[in-house]
Amino acid sequence: MIVSYNYFNSVVNRIRFCYHLFMKDCIFCKIVSGEMPYYKVYENENFLAFLDIYPRVKGHTLVIPKKHYHWVYDVPEFGEYWESVLEVTRKIQRSLMPKLINYFTYGIDVSHAHIHVLPRFTETEFLPKTINLSKTEMTEIAEKINSAS
Repeated sequence: MIVSYNYFNSVVNRIRFCYHLFMKDCIFCKIVSGEMPYYKVYENENFLAFLDIYPRVKGHTLVIPKKHYHWVYDVPEFGEYWESVLEVTRKIQRSLMPKLINYFTYGIDVSHAHIHVLPRFTETEFLPKTINLSKTEMTEIAEKINSAS
């Protein structure tokens, strides 16, 4: 995108330019807009939760704001965000019956705020290695979590 200096005189145009550069290629924004497939486990007005496609454990879930924010602490509805994470946690507890659940917010791989929710069964590592799950397994896990009341 080539633009003249005058293009940036408008705040709206500056915002559009930044969106064009940074958010149009955000994989999580594409998931929210329906451009990318995902394994949904939870959704409300402001947040979406889906299985990580590179899971470290069965049920490894990501909870994201539907609006693009870089860091978890940038999300204005911070308390509501964690309440959504708690709802996902309860659904995972009822459906998968883990021993415990860990949360991670490092967000280095994708620059869109996201909270990792990792149900723990027998794993002893701080952060387990990535595991391979088939599409069928992922679909079954997502359905099981999503249907938990």
